[in-house]
Amino acid sequence: MKIVCSRDSLMEGVTIASKAVPSKTTMPILQCILIDSTDGQIKLTANNMELGIETVIEGEVVERGIIALDAKFFGDMVRRLPDGFITIESDSSMLTTITCSQTQFSLPARSGDDFPFLPRVDKSNFIVISQYALKEVIRQTIFSLSDNDNNKIMTGEYFRISDDKLMAVALDGHRISIRNISLHDSYENKEIIIPGKTLSEISKILSGDPEKEVRIFIENSNVMFDLDNTIVISRLIEGEYFNVEKMMTDNYTTMIDVDKQTFLNSIERSTLLIKEGEKKPVVVDIQGDNAEIRIKSEFGAFNENIDIGKKGEDLTIGFNPKFILDVLKVIDDENISIYLMGSKSPCFIRDEEKNYIYIILPVNFNSI
Repeated sequence: MKIVCSRDSLMEGVTIASKAVPSKTTMPILQCILIDSTDGQIKLTANNMELGIETVIEGEVVERGIIALDAKFFGDMVRRLPDGFITIESDSSMLTTITCSQTQFSLPARSGDDFPFLPRVDKSNFIVISQYALKEVIRQTIFSLSDNDNNKIMTGEYFRISDDKLMAVALDGHRISIRNISLHDSYENKEIIIPGKTLSEISKILSGDPEKEVRIFIENSNVMFDLDNTIVISRLIEGEYFNVEKMMTDNYTTMIDVDKQTFLNSIERSTLLIKEGEKKPVVVDIQGDNAEIRIKSEFGAFNENIDIGKKGEDLTIGFNPKFILDVLKVIDDENISIYLMGSKSPCFIRDEEKNYIYIILPVNFNSI
């Protein structure tokens, strides 16, 4: 095998493919990046058996072939090579030479035939969504996923396609994030649970360009995302997702409208008195057209009054401040509406069209 490509093109490809290289594995071949030029293109592939990424880079194929190189060594080498064109050449003994200008590395490669290729996915049916829309959906929901593998379903995000609508749901038992968006076309109804780790890596690859599209293929236990010159294939999480519709309600005893940035700034100031990892509630005391934000810790006390618009009853409620901040940081609206049904009931933050819905459970608090 012999290929020639620019350092920038190779570095971009290695960075993308490396997202599917496992940090630990009992199969050494999985810690490699596959370089495949057998069909006249330069493809870089990594596969951890749960997530696989294949990306095509620009370059010249001088001699076709296929090899696997240790991902860490290969990435470190490319990162430290000078700018210019890189030649990668491998002989029959699998000794691989990487040359750029006057710099040369030689390292052993593994046979590409030993690499587990990505599963084939039927490409006859797919869903189309803009890269911008998918990146935003992930950004505005993924923070609500659980990182506890004891409940696998909570580590994945629920996607439901109904005609021309996509609903994405993430939850961890203390909060729920929901995004509803419209698609350009209608599709067959589908429900899948995508691992959060997969969506996190896809989000890093997505350009966020509203003019560029992602094609999503769903088949049996796999989902494939086709974007630009890269495909990402992931196993789906099996199981029945929670019925979030049962948790919804339009009822409330108190509704407030508040400037999002003012509310966010106040909550952030209150957290200055909390040690990292400490679970101290922030108290929101709603009285008339005023909300007092209070917190008390071993470092001192904080209180601030902010103006609000209110319908319904006065109310005092406590929250985990992180959960509130996570939501406020991803909402783009200047003003937000918060719906409450008592100090021990979940609060709903949603827009009028219900394009986004955030549900946060309150926490107990002592009088502050």
